[in-house]
Amino acid sequence: MNKRRAMDDFSAKQREWDERARNAQAAAAQAYGRLLRRAETSDSGQAGTIARFLASTYNGHAYTFDLFDLRAVDVEISDDMLTCLDALRWGRADLYKLVPDGDRRIERLCSDWGLSGSGQG
Repeated sequence: MNKRRAMDDFSAKQREWDERARNAQAAAAQAYGRLLRRAETSDSGQAGTIARFLASTYNGHAYTFDLFDLRAVDVEISDDMLTCLDALRWGRADLYKLVPDGDRRIERLCSDWGLSGSGQG
């Protein structure tokens, strides 16, 4: 009886996690798109911070991001960044794949912002 209950509890928890992951991914697709558009169309300091963040979500080994930079951007931007981080933890999909032509756009963004990909972001 206890084994059955444990399995039922685990199954319920798994369904809850799956739902949270789906919701996080859907929200992140929207947030990532907003961030990418900002970084592509602006040359402000905040856009540079966004570009470094996006690059780090594309390849965190090559492009580092200092999490304290979340404090250096507007609240709406940092909210979108945190939404993306929530989706990353669930590992359902690479974020750049959630936006049209994401791979090419991120690579171009890195080039446009002079991000070297050396781990120094």
